[in-house]
Amino acid sequence: MKQFLSLLKMDFLVNDVAFRNWRMIIYLSILALIMIASGHSTDRKIFKIAKLNEEIKMLKSEFIEQRTDLMNFKMETKIMKELQPLGIGPAKIPPIKIIIAQD
Repeated sequence: MKQFLSLLKMDFLVNDVAFRNWRMIIYLSILALIMIASGHSTDRKIFKIAKLNEEIKMLKSEFIEQRTDLMNFKMETKIMKELQPLGIGPAKIPPIKIIIAQD
C-alpha cells in the first residue's frame, strides 16, 4: 500500500535517484515524438501517392484519346475530305516508276 501511495504521489520523480527516472521519461518522450512525426510523414506520402496515381490515370486516358484522334486524322478518307475544298484530290493517272539500269 505504501508503494502504491508513493506511486500516486510520484515520489519517483522527486527523490534522490530521480535523475535516472527523468532520463528515461525524456528518452521515451523523444521516441514518442519521433514515432508521431514518422506517422504523419507516412500519411503525407500516402496521400501524395494516391494523388499521383489519379494523375497517372488521367494522363493515360488523355494519351489514349489523343492517339485515337491522331489515327482518325491520318486516315486517307479524312485527309481527302479536308483537302477537297482546296481542289486537291487523288491522282487520276497512276505515277510513273522510273527505273535506272545498272551495268
